[in-house]
Amino acid sequence: MLLHDELTATAEKVRAALPPPIFDAIERSVADLRDTGIAQGATGVGARPALPTLNDADGHPFDLAAQAAKGPLVLVFYRGGWCPYCDVTLRALQAALREVRELSAQLVAVTPEQPERIEETVGRAGVAFPVLHDSGNAFAQSLGLVFSLPESLRPQYAALGIDLPAFNGDATFSLPVPATYVLDRDGTVAYAFVDADFKRRAEPAAILAALRSLPRQ
Repeated sequence: MLLHDELTATAEKVRAALPPPIFDAIERSVADLRDTGIAQGATGVGARPALPTLNDADGHPFDLAAQAAKGPLVLVFYRGGWCPYCDVTLRALQAALREVRELSAQLVAVTPEQPERIEETVGRAGVAFPVLHDSGNAFAQSLGLVFSLPESLRPQYAALGIDLPAFNGDATFSLPVPATYVLDRDGTVAYAFVDADFKRRAEPAAILAALRSLPRQ
């Protein structure tokens, strides 16, 4: 099954579970975010972004620049383990992990959630690739991926048990839009997927195709 189909099925379940006014408010916020042009203004193909060192859930540093120098790097930004669409995406990426590694590439996920939350997500989704903590969304911000959840939605999120200040460790209500990058060995972006709609994610097949298209080194 395509990731798109799984995400569509998830959206139908969410719609059935949420009160219509809350679901409609969230959908309006997605449309408003799309209208800002955030996806078009984010880092894209041909860019060579600065790659920081981030910590994993255990506090171990992971040098993204050093990793990129070893071979192709797939970077996936997700909102948090509380997001059902992120959970579905992480599971789909895990299913494609063997093929990613067969192409001599490293897959890494990045989230603003606190390490203890990352640990919970990794365990629940059975993730076997690095998941890194982007404190304050600093890395995502450098790529133009960050927005602030509208104040009108914050009470609704809280009512659903989504406590972003507690989950992320700050009071900014900032989140990254879904984004996936494939970087070649010199750190240049060869493939970019950025979408203001959190229900849309890069297909694993597209990621694998981008990796196969890279020059052999």
